[in-house]
Amino acid sequence: MRLNGKVAIVCGAASGIGAAVAERFAQEGAQVVACGVPVPAHAGALACDVTDDAQVRATVDAALARHGRIDVLVNAAGVVAADGAATIEDSVWHRLHEVNLGGTMRLMRAVLPAMLERGAGSIVNIASVAAFNAGADAASYAAGKAGVVALTRSAAHAYGPRGVRVNALCPGWVDTPMAAREMLEMAQALGISEAEARARTTARIALARMAQPDEMAAACLFLASDEASFVTGAALVADGGMRVPAAARGI
Repeated sequence: MRLNGKVAIVCGAASGIGAAVAERFAQEGAQVVACGVPVPAHAGALACDVTDDAQVRATVDAALARHGRIDVLVNAAGVVAADGAATIEDSVWHRLHEVNLGGTMRLMRAVLPAMLERGAGSIVNIASVAAFNAGADAASYAAGKAGVVALTRSAAHAYGPRGVRVNALCPGWVDTPMAAREMLEMAQALGISEAEARARTTARIALARMAQPDEMAAACLFLASDEASFVTGAALVADGGMRVPAAARGI
């Protein structure tokens, strides 16, 4: 019960990592306010489009009205699209940044006053290993996730003296609906099966598999909990060793 008595907002909780985080936090004793679009299948869940500041602020206000405090915020809402620097479409660039970076900023901006007033709080932003190791076809996505890491570190320095910790979790490949869509797109682009696309992807990972969402939830739990009381401004990479040089594994 590492979050016993704590109130946690988990945004992007409809599926994937966010859903796993909401479930794990509830198991660990937190009062979870799950939110996102679509509305998560969680008791008391709220609709929250992170590109709409009014909805973001309404979500935070509702959490405060219900529980009187916010101890933890997890920003897990995200979208992905493939593009290269020479082929970026403005609409894709703006969409990915509005959700992945802008959404993270809006929720932090809305939650921080309540945390700072209490002099305590923990924020975990879901970034990506792409922030450090961007693929050739992940220009917009990687740029936005690098921004999430930078925003995390800035906030950690700004608000650490006032009792608020801010960290980023940087997953590699996780077996989520988003990853499944990416495998389908890869298969179609290369003219191979989805199974072959998955095999090509996992061959680059030292652990030779994708992560499960609950493994990311466990890492997120550590960063959110008091067990990480001296951890702030960190970017925890959980990629199964994907950044280990392939040549070292004989691939």
